[in-house]
Amino acid sequence: MSTLLPPEHAKAMAAFDHVQRTRLVFGNGSVARAGELATGLGLKRTLLVTDPGLVRAGHAATVRASLEAAGLEVAVFDAVIENPTTDCVETCRRAAEAAGVDSLLGLGGGSSMDTAKGANFLLTNGGRMRDYWGVGLAKREMLPLIVIPTTAGTGSECQSFALISDAETHQKMACGDPKAAAKIAILDPELTCSQPRNVTACTGIDAIAHAVETAVTKKKTELSWMFSKEAFGLLLPHFQTVLNQPDDLNARGSMLLGAAMAGCAIEASMLGAAHSTANPLTAHYDIAHGQAVGLMLPHVVRFNTGIGECREAYGELARIVNLGQAEGDAAERLAKRLADLLEQADMPATLRASGVEESMLPTLAAEAAGQWTASFNPREAGQAEMESIYRAAF
Repeated sequence: MSTLLPPEHAKAMAAFDHVQRTRLVFGNGSVARAGELATGLGLKRTLLVTDPGLVRAGHAATVRASLEAAGLEVAVFDAVIENPTTDCVETCRRAAEAAGVDSLLGLGGGSSMDTAKGANFLLTNGGRMRDYWGVGLAKREMLPLIVIPTTAGTGSECQSFALISDAETHQKMACGDPKAAAKIAILDPELTCSQPRNVTACTGIDAIAHAVETAVTKKKTELSWMFSKEAFGLLLPHFQTVLNQPDDLNARGSMLLGAAMAGCAIEASMLGAAHSTANPLTAHYDIAHGQAVGLMLPHVVRFNTGIGECREAYGELARIVNLGQAEGDAAERLAKRLADLLEQADMPATLRASGVEESMLPTLAAEAAGQWTASFNPREAGQAEMESIYRAAF
């Protein structure tokens, strides 16, 4: 006897229109192909956008050597800052303009990739970053972009969004346009081995949060759900390994590929209240983004389990990593497992222990409710709900 629900009770699958715009090149040592891949796009002169740490680590020199060996002229902008601001992006734009480049290459974490994307907006379309806050506001084509992530975190390599902070208001602006997506992303696990442990931890937690949040948003589709599940299965089982055995290239590769898959999920599904509540913590207390997301994520999972579909999705994620086989609430086991990530990373597990004052919770809640990502959370989360989540984390 069939157990299928009759058609009138079946939930309609969400419609989607999705183009995977970025070619993924994955493998140990694949950074050596940068020059070959750039010439394959017909590029002649590129701006290498990176940060001082990657210059010191030698990664910028490696990429530059590959590009120059293939006949490209290379200018370098190595002043990327964490959480890039509109000022940083404008400085990068000026460097690109002065060098007369026909392309950009972002090497580093999300900050380098977002800076390169932001500079591309301004270089090709003019104006200020604020003009592109939203989706699809660029009128002209952009220069070809290649990205090479050196952290397994943001998934920016698979997104058409640049996340830029307004230098005056400190508000984070998500500036998205299909034209901003990278043409090619080179995923080389060997490049991620040079990360300090705390960076590995923060970026890894961020990537895991992306997989969990995209699994339940209002924009979730069958396609984004596929990416979320694949990402989660690659990320969570390997998180402790990359912390304790940082040279394990199989674990590093799983994290890097998982972060990219989570980036694909974000592109299709967006994020939710964990990121909304994390951003004010970073702004007011300078808590690293991944740590802030990790603090809030278990409490957002518990908040969202008030919706049956979310509870089912969380249960499926728990089963993917063998947390959901026993009797009981699989979603709660998932929340507890996510809270354990902070302990594994030697990070405080509460807001109080992180230096947050209880008197600030209403202010944080008001700011969280105004974040763009809050609008995609599956359960409505206004200021009162956000404060309840902060109090649970306190």
